[in-house]
Amino acid sequence: MAIDLERQFKPINIALLTVSDTRGPAEDTSGDILAERIQSAGHKLAARAIEKDDADAIVRRFNNWIDDPQIDAIVSTGGTGLTGRDVTPEAIDRIKEKDIEGFGELFRWISYQSIGTSTVQSRACAAVARGTYLFALPGSNGAVKDGWDGILAEQLDSRNRPCNFVELMPRLREK
Repeated sequence: MAIDLERQFKPINIALLTVSDTRGPAEDTSGDILAERIQSAGHKLAARAIEKDDADAIVRRFNNWIDDPQIDAIVSTGGTGLTGRDVTPEAIDRIKEKDIEGFGELFRWISYQSIGTSTVQSRACAAVARGTYLFALPGSNGAVKDGWDGILAEQLDSRNRPCNFVELMPRLREK
């Protein structure tokens, strides 16, 4: 479980979606945190958008980005809670091919360290759809830091051992 500096870093193209009924670009602090971390890690921020808490709009945005061969992964923030408007996991359910169950489990374990049992209210999740990774994080600044720093920074680094998401990318579309 370490970065192997003898391996080559392979930057990937990541799209960033903020899901919110209340945030615009000026208030999107969790999106800003993720954008900064994506770029500081050496990856390319390939696209960034904000969508309302509307499953159809989220699915359209995800599908457009999934169909773009220049986008390898999508990270979303927001819409993963329990309220009636929180529909990001349902949007992902409509397009996913495979769940990455361990992502949500690990996220909640990491989150538990800082917010205790309140982490049970998170429906953070991840999946693969048509060869593209989808990662859905809660919308708080703390949650995006936990998700990036505790999981994605390592798993999206091609040098991470013993394995990482990047090395699987060429095989995601295998049948």
